[in-house]
Amino acid sequence: QVQLVESGGGSVQAGGSLRVSCAASGSTASRRCMGWFRQVPGKEREGVAAIYPGDGSTRYAYSLKGRFTISQDNAKNTVYLQINSLKPEDTAMYYCAAGAVPVWSGSASLCSLFPHSYNYWGQGTQVTVSS
Repeated sequence: QVQLVESGGGSVQAGGSLRVSCAASGSTASRRCMGWFRQVPGKEREGVAAIYPGDGSTRYAYSLKGRFTISQDNAKNTVYLQINSLKPEDTAMYYCAAGAVPVWSGSASLCSLFPHSYNYWGQGTQVTVSS
């Protein structure tokens, strides 16, 4: 079992930055890929970024690449999502997930950005961006 606890969400003005954190505990072997997703009411959960802690490989949603950075601190069992140049459309509940099996591309471990690939989820942290 893996437990995930997100933190760091809040209300910020457009153009600002925010870093949300995901602290993981439990089975290390079960974590595999770790990802960040976001969801607004009435819409499907959207993959933002993922990381494979084993080798640090990262993957980003194409439309979001550039403003979002996923990183990890293995000593703290924590994954971070840095969001810069925040826009009102970034307003959402941000969820951390773990458990997807990475696919080896030949040069890097690729982690899925599809929610159904992940077994473990945190409770989410709300990010609200005002214009």
